[in-house]
Amino acid sequence: MIFIDTNYIIRYLMNDNVEMANIAEDVLTNQNVYISNEVLAEVIYVLIGVYEISKEEVSDMLILLISLNNISTLDEEIINKTLTIFKEKNIDFVDCLLCAYSSNNTIKTFDKKLLKCIENTKKD
Repeated sequence: MIFIDTNYIIRYLMNDNVEMANIAEDVLTNQNVYISNEVLAEVIYVLIGVYEISKEEVSDMLILLISLNNISTLDEEIINKTLTIFKEKNIDFVDCLLCAYSSNNTIKTFDKKLLKCIENTKKD
């Protein structure tokens, strides 16, 4: 299993350096790859902050990426739920991740937006 960093995903998604994008595409489409939650958080930060891509578009891009058969994450169901929450709510990715985890876990927080997300998730 190959662990990749943020740059591989950014080059692959943005194709802003053709040589690196081709290398990244080869790895991401032909190797067994693991993407950590930390890397996903950084990818989101870069795509929104540097490339000014909307949360919705970033979420859709990453949902498609992690749906590839050779891509693994800690928990694909949780990551999909996290990205869906991220697309719909005005909270950051890490809070969306905690909100997604709240389906099967107790989350303690003082963050009002996160508490509201958790409350809404419990209703679903």
